[in-house]
Order: sequence, then C-alpha cells, then structure tokens
Amino acid sequence: MPTLTNDFKGHKSLYQIWAAGSFLLLAAGLLCIGSAARAQTIGEVEFARGVGFAQSEGQGPRTLGKGLALKQGDRLTTAEGASAIVKLQDGTRMTVRPNSEMVIQQYNFKESAPDNSMVMQLLRGGFRAITGLISKNAPNAARVVSKTATLGIRGTDFDARLCTSECKTESGQINEKPRENAVQASAKLVSALGEINALDSGGVRRRVVPGGSVYPGDVVETGSSANAVLAFRDDSRLTLGPVTRFRVDSFVFDEKNPKDGRFLVSLLRGSLRALTGLIGKANTRNVGFTTPTATIGIRGTGLDLDCATDAGCSLFTWLGTIEVTPNGQTALQLLQAGQGLFIGPNEIRPLGGPTLQNLPRPDGVVVDTKQLFAEGAVDDGQEGLFVFVRDGHIEVVTGQQTLHLGRGETGFAGIDGNAVRPLLTPLFLEFDRTPMPNSLHPMLTSLLNENRIRSSNQCR
Repeated sequence: MPTLTNDFKGHKSLYQIWAAGSFLLLAAGLLCIGSAARAQTIGEVEFARGVGFAQSEGQGPRTLGKGLALKQGDRLTTAEGASAIVKLQDGTRMTVRPNSEMVIQQYNFKESAPDNSMVMQLLRGGFRAITGLISKNAPNAARVVSKTATLGIRGTDFDARLCTSECKTESGQINEKPRENAVQASAKLVSALGEINALDSGGVRRRVVPGGSVYPGDVVETGSSANAVLAFRDDSRLTLGPVTRFRVDSFVFDEKNPKDGRFLVSLLRGSLRALTGLIGKANTRNVGFTTPTATIGIRGTGLDLDCATDAGCSLFTWLGTIEVTPNGQTALQLLQAGQGLFIGPNEIRPLGGPTLQNLPRPDGVVVDTKQLFAEGAVDDGQEGLFVFVRDGHIEVVTGQQTLHLGRGETGFAGIDGNAVRPLLTPLFLEFDRTPMPNSLHPMLTSLLNENRIRSSNQCR
C-alpha cells in the first residue's frame, strides 16, 4: 500500500473503502474469466426437431435449435418425437434420439494435444454417433458411461440404446426378419506389446488395440520391439514379431462346415509363430502360408516363419508336418516336427533348430474366445444397453465381463452385468428411423422413415 500523505491521512477510511472496492472488482473480474473458461464452447447444434433442451448445472434450460452453442457439463434432453444433431470441436457428430437424456460430462480437445478426452453419460434413450479426432488419436480417450456398462470408443461409427420394454414394441412394428449377428472379422487382437496398425485393402491405416478386428485383405504391421497375438475365428493363433508385415489373403469359416473353410495368409516381412485351427484339422489343403521365398502347406501344424532379413526365410515346424515349395520349384519338401529349412535366393539348407524362441508360442497364450467371438440368445425386450457398430471398435465393459465389437456387430449388456453378442441383430436397431448424424437432409430422412419409406441411413 502506498504511503499516506498528511493531506490524505484525514481521508484514511475513504482510502480503505476505495482499496477494498478495487480488490472486489478485481476478484469479480477474475471470477468472470474463470466462469468464461468453464463455459467455453465445445460444439453446437446443427439440427433440431421437436422439443429439446441443453442445460448447464445451476442455469436455466436453453432450447435446442440450429446454432446453439454447447458447453462441457451440458445435459441434453429430447421429448417424444424430438431429435437433435450436434457437432463437437474434434469432428464428433451425434444424433440424440427421441426420449433421451445424456450429459457431456467431460470434453477436452486441442489439436495434437496428448491429453484430449471425452466422456458422455447416457441416462436414458440413446444416440447415433460418428466419432472424431479424440477417439481416433488415442484408444482410451473417449468413452460412454451408463448404469449398465461403459463403452470404450476406438474411432467408431455406432449406435447406443438403453432399453426397457419400448425397444421390443418398436421391433414388433417392423415387418421384417432379423438377420444373423455374424462376426465379420477374420481375427481379433488378443494381446499386444507396442503399437500395432492395420491397412485395409484401400490403404487406410488404423490403430489396432487388444480386442480390435482384422479383416480379409488387411495388412497388419508391428513396430520395432513390438509383438502381437491374433486369434482367428477357427481358433488358429498367430504370434507376430517386431517389424512385421502380415496379410490375411482369404479367410472363410463356418463352424458348422469347417471343411469348407479357407485360411490363406502371407508373411510379407518379419516373423511369426502359428498354430493352425479347425480349418486345418478339417481340410489341410485349404490352409496355406506364403513367404517371399516359398509357399507352405500344412498337416495340422505349429510352425515358425522368419523372414526378418532380405537374405531369405527360415522355416521350422514344432508340431505336425509342413509341405514346403520353394519359389520357382514344383517339388515339395516335407518337414516333420523338429525340422527346419533356410530358403534364400541362391541356397536351401537345413536348420539345426528354431530361430524364434524369443517369441511366445501361440499355443501357450490364453484366449477368451467368448469375449472375442461367442454369441448368445438375447430378447429385444431385455432391459439393458444395446450397441450396434457400423465401423470401428467398441469395448463393452460391465462389472463382470468385457465384450469387444467390430464392424457389423451388435452387443448387449444386461442389468445383471452379463455382456453378450446377440444371435440376431434387433430390428429396432437395424431399422432405426432416427437420422444419422452425417445425414445431409435430416428432416427429409425423418419424414421418410416415419412413413416407412426406407432410406440408406439404416444399418443393413
């Protein structure tokens, strides 16, 4: 505080009042800045139909309408027949369904920031979502919390719906037969050390985390010092070593007819250890491995393939028998368990022992096939959380189980804590009349769907 002059000493009390007032004004200004920071806009409403509101804690409701700014902590509610499409700053889009209530519990986003996060709380009803950069750039950054289960979002296009009895009523109004809820993935990632990526047949790269799917045509890539274990639907298992490129050329499997299945894969670079499954046991001629120097057929087999250098590939079998055809030759060489070959551009020589003992053998890896592939009976009238995945990877976590869903899969988490993949895709999900969040004409879509005129936004 400055020194008081003699002239001012007589007005000391007035000075104290002035100083206190200045402090209060400064504090009020800081509070306003803090409130403004907390109320920072995180997105906006792009489309709204019917009665709906956004409400921040301690404040009055704001009517959902085009251009309405959204804030962290907002509670979004829609009435009967109402819906709203919202877009968040990272590019996430969501359609909030009729009779729904959800809270944007946490939302932090700055481009390329390492701590981006998004947490949505679904209290009632449901939504359709196409997630943005937050979930694509970090596998554990986005999730949806409900009373039944928590959804881990891995860069995904999906629907989530909390159901009681109304979902079965909706299904009963649809004059269609439900389709099988078949797993489209050839394999799923069981475990991983380091970063694992996959390139689809169109060259689009995606991060694959445990539980994530691998499809026909995918090229799986492991980083330096990384390894991964894949489990296929026919119970074949592969361990991929570091700096490896592995392609699923063709995979066809029906557990009722395994002899008609097909398992054709290629090791483009790097190393793998493989244990063949039901297809190989039913029809060995329908299983094949291709390397840069040879083609390998199997007879119920565990084998190692090591093509980590340009010098050639080492082949070793530790279970059953393999048939080796070096490139440019027609003669087969049979290798029994405990035998191996090195095949280079200019030489073929026997191996004295395995070269991949530092990688775990896949027959020693514990695989919970239930959470990866198994299905169970679920009635549309059961109370709980239904999830349909159009693309990407959703992890459904309850207090008892974890269920991984990939492209085209439906999952259910009941109020009893059980998570299961229904045998059939519920009709209320497959024929949802609510417009998709990327719909160009959501009002027209809504009107067409209400009049039972089918649009391309439905999931079939």
